[in-house]
Amino acid sequence: MRVAVAGAGAFGRNHLRVYRELETAGLGVSLVAAVEPDAARGADAAAKYGIPVYSSVDEMLSADLRLDAATVAVPTVQHHAVASALLGAGLDLLVEKPLAASLKEADDLIESADRGGRGKDKRILQPGHLERFNPAVLAVEPKLRRPMFFEAHRLSVFTPRALDVDVVLDLMIHDLDIVLTFARSPVREVRAVGLPILSPKVDIANVRVEFESGCVANFTASRVSTERVRKLRFFEPRQYVSIDYARRDLLVIGVDGRIPAGILEAIAAGKIDTATLEKLAATAGMTGGSGPGPGLSFSKPPVTDGEPLRLEIESFLDSVRTRREPRVTARQGRGALALALEIQAAMESHAERAGLKDFFKAGA
Repeated sequence: MRVAVAGAGAFGRNHLRVYRELETAGLGVSLVAAVEPDAARGADAAAKYGIPVYSSVDEMLSADLRLDAATVAVPTVQHHAVASALLGAGLDLLVEKPLAASLKEADDLIESADRGGRGKDKRILQPGHLERFNPAVLAVEPKLRRPMFFEAHRLSVFTPRALDVDVVLDLMIHDLDIVLTFARSPVREVRAVGLPILSPKVDIANVRVEFESGCVANFTASRVSTERVRKLRFFEPRQYVSIDYARRDLLVIGVDGRIPAGILEAIAAGKIDTATLEKLAATAGMTGGSGPGPGLSFSKPPVTDGEPLRLEIESFLDSVRTRREPRVTARQGRGALALALEIQAAMESHAERAGLKDFFKAGA
């Protein structure tokens, strides 16, 4: 299978690395080319991987490299143009998140993929929602019961990458996709607040989403933090689960009939810090069995380790070979984008009500 990578920037370099690793391992893939308009980055990729690097997608396609598939890792605002050209040439695509900058663009890409190309049927179009391939997520998803309350925290230190989008499309969208997948319910209400801090766009945001099922999710995302945190905690009937994306591990706290009435409701209302439960687990040594308090038991389910990006690309290539629907579908990517855009609208509405428009103008 002959593949290329469009975009050799911060994350495109990782796709180049993984494709070459798979090629070296003899897994039936060959990294053929890259596209990178920045001359210095292009020269670096060409020297490191021994491949031609073109300044534009059109230039690469005119070279007739007999490509089968490609990764799109260009800035979000360019996703539609680049992906459209590659889909039109008949390629299967892995497009970094978010799928596009607008729902109109996302719908157009989905329609283009469904039409196929180069005499072939429907194209594979997989959005790059990396955390869906996190080993901890893969381990917990088959065991889901009925999640009713989520807490997601995704904090990063400031870097100049991905400033063409706000923190919702840059970071929070990972957690939006996971929660939408786990909750399996339409969104009923969104409340959100966000502020620009070091860039013209929102750098820190807090969001509350209520689903038709009654499930509630709180999201916090910041790209101006002094620490790096990537955690998702959720509560199900008689069970609390903590996912540490960075460490790729799970903590499960079981709740039996001896637990005081209303504890889960108290946690959901913010009256009990969820971190307290994890401290209890640490006190118990996380060895399984009963914890230090009545009605609680702790366990760390086994997680099969692996690099999420490699697992994501391997899954994509499997879909290309078998023509099976990707684990993360383009319509799921559209769903995460739709919720992100709804959150952006809610933040703008809040800024208007709170008289923060001048604050946003100052950031611009």
